[in-house]
Amino acid sequence: MKRLVRLCDKIQYLGLLGLLSLIFDNKLLNFLWLFWLFGFVGIFYNLPVFLQSLKQLWGMLTVLFRYGSHIPNAENYQCKVQYSLPFQGVWTAVNGGVDKASSHSWGIQTQRYAYDFVILDEEGHSFSGDQTNATDYYCYSKEVLVPADGEVVEVRAGYPDSLLLGKGKVDCSARDIRGNYILIRHSDKEYGLLAHLKPASIRVKVGDKVKRGQCIASCGNSGNTSEPHLHFHLQDGMSFYTSAGLPIEFTNISAQPATNYSAFDPRPVSPASAAVKKYIMRGQSVSNM
Repeated sequence: MKRLVRLCDKIQYLGLLGLLSLIFDNKLLNFLWLFWLFGFVGIFYNLPVFLQSLKQLWGMLTVLFRYGSHIPNAENYQCKVQYSLPFQGVWTAVNGGVDKASSHSWGIQTQRYAYDFVILDEEGHSFSGDQTNATDYYCYSKEVLVPADGEVVEVRAGYPDSLLLGKGKVDCSARDIRGNYILIRHSDKEYGLLAHLKPASIRVKVGDKVKRGQCIASCGNSGNTSEPHLHFHLQDGMSFYTSAGLPIEFTNISAQPATNYSAFDPRPVSPASAAVKKYIMRGQSVSNM
């Protein structure tokens, strides 16, 4: 079935040939627009994910209405809690920062200050072996740690790892783009989300009190992801859709430019401005001290 969905996803773009009907006076060319209908196959195959995208759109409007021009940012917000990196050893931030150029998802306010972390080798590669095999990725199955004391308020488990197609392609096998995840309340207005966790690896349940550094799951490839990695962000409420994302100032960490980072990600890495130097950003190798 997945092969059919992927085929339909490609076929839909034949609908672009419908533009010929605007140039040539041939009514048969109008039928070429119908190829766009193949796009509905993918939508209905994973309808919950499509509906989740609509919820995100609604949430973006809600956050704008709530905050106006005063959305939390690196200049007007300081964390109430001190945070550690949610892993052991040296990982690399491959998405994330506090300015628009390095942001994980600047237009989606909940994830504006999110980070995606992987482990890279000296050549800038995230895996050794078969890129379609999750276990060949360095970060897969690594322990996921609690970044700060808190209480588990939401857990989603039971989703399989998504298929790895390579070349940055995504095949979400879950009915939630976060895949398996844990949401922790660290303070009244600071909630930490850890997502894309490995199936059957979550060790906590709702209501559990957790401590900084405690292992609560393993890194996986569940949800909307192109390869195994750990997604972490802070938000100011429980809702994944209508909460505002918060910039995270990690404490007692080391952050250095990643070796051969361009081999993994060709996007240019801009030097941090004076206003954002206390935050980590895409292209840096980071670890707890």
